[in-house]
Amino acid sequence: MARTKDSSTYDDDSAVGSPALPYGPARVALDLAVRRLDEAELKREPAAMCDALAGIARCYKAVSAWSPALDYMQQALRWAHVSGAVDQRVALLCEMAELAVSTAESILTEGSPEARAARECARDHAFEAARIAVHAADPQWEIKILLRVGDVLDRCGDHTDAISLQTRALTLMSHRPEAEPELRMPQMAAPPQLM
Repeated sequence: MARTKDSSTYDDDSAVGSPALPYGPARVALDLAVRRLDEAELKREPAAMCDALAGIARCYKAVSAWSPALDYMQQALRWAHVSGAVDQRVALLCEMAELAVSTAESILTEGSPEARAARECARDHAFEAARIAVHAADPQWEIKILLRVGDVLDRCGDHTDAISLQTRALTLMSHRPEAEPELRMPQMAAPPQLM
């Protein structure tokens, strides 16, 4: 799969140091994502580049290849900065935070420097997403982002910060009666019994 001579893009799976995927659904999805990136590189349109790179990152995430997933997501975030799309940046920051905490959880040695660094990276991305979520185009989306980021912080062990963001989301919900019903009403664990 020869692509470009640009060193900022990867020629194949071995370029990012991950083993090649066997043929199957994950490999097909990755091949399609790489084709989308090839097309986006021809256009050099920031939104298309961002979407294509994030697509490749999601393929790697699906097979728990955390390092290449984070690398491609970081490239997507750079293109999101170029495009100036706040919503896209916030969504990518959330995904990067989730990837980083998944990386930390996958490291078997809990207190290792690698696990601590991954959690710190997750926290940084989570706080950045929460900080810029107020500028999102959809005010209801800010609530969803705060809850999503709160979950990441909770997984990192930052329970106080997670509660703080969740409280902020609840405050926003109470001030915005037009909030979507699924945000206002908690889902029931089981359907009510009929008599």
